[in-house]
Amino acid sequence: MTVAAMMAAASADPAADEAAIRQRFQRWTADFNARDAAGVCDLFAPDLVYSIPEVVQGTRQTLCANLATMLARSDITLHYDNPDIHDIIVMGDVAVVRLTWTPTTEVNGIKDRTTEEGMDIFRRQPDGRWSIARFVAFTTRANRLLR
Repeated sequence: MTVAAMMAAASADPAADEAAIRQRFQRWTADFNARDAAGVCDLFAPDLVYSIPEVVQGTRQTLCANLATMLARSDITLHYDNPDIHDIIVMGDVAVVRLTWTPTTEVNGIKDRTTEEGMDIFRRQPDGRWSIARFVAFTTRANRLLR
């Protein structure tokens, strides 16, 4: 690590970084609920790798394509609450977030509300914004309407 990089890391403001990360989650939720696929995908780093049930080594390209397809469906109503953030640990240009998401899906007047537990690893991008570079997420019960 160069001296300049060490000084930058040492002078970082963890509280400001945590606030920026929380804001990124709020923006994602608003974009998702507005069915803005480009805005939804903006949260994820170009080199994203993720694991969810049935996907072990997902990429940003795969995730964004799947989200765009789902958000384009007119036969389903989708909604995410803002996440319940349990922990944010900021370490220089990396942050780890443990959280719970609560999505609600509605099809033909039938609603299903589930929770998704996750751990996101953010990395500060060259433009200074925090983006998810890695994540693992799972639900304790699959959404009955998305099968």
